Amino acid sequence: MTEKATQFIDHVHLRVAHFDKARTFYLALFDALGRSDQADSGRDWLELDGFYLDQADVDAPPSRIHLAFRARSRAEVHAFHKAGLQAGGTDNGAPGLRDYHPGYFAAFLLDPDGNNIEAKFDERGV
Repeated sequence: MTEKATQFIDHVHLRVAHFDKARTFYLALFDALGRSDQADSGRDWLELDGFYLDQADVDAPPSRIHLAFRARSRAEVHAFHKAGLQAGGTDNGAPGLRDYHPGYFAAFLLDPDGNNIEAKFDERGV
């Protein structure tokens, strides 16, 4: 018998142009989402629950992705958006309901490398 997986994605690895700016940005997001105490970081890397961040090689471009973090409340989505803006992110969609499906409450930011980063609270599961 196999163990039932709780999530589909095992890990995401982002390679960034400016690691120090990116680490500041992502640590602020993790703190806003109540997860900063679970992050592990070294001089040139950051990891949290399958999310990996490090410096892109000189001859390779930074990653370009859309990444959505799960929030546990609308308040966490708001905190994520505020913290991301204060940590050098760019607004890409203020906190609010989206028309993807009923109860989809999210906010979007561009990280320092232009990746589209989202925090989402799905009210259907509440």
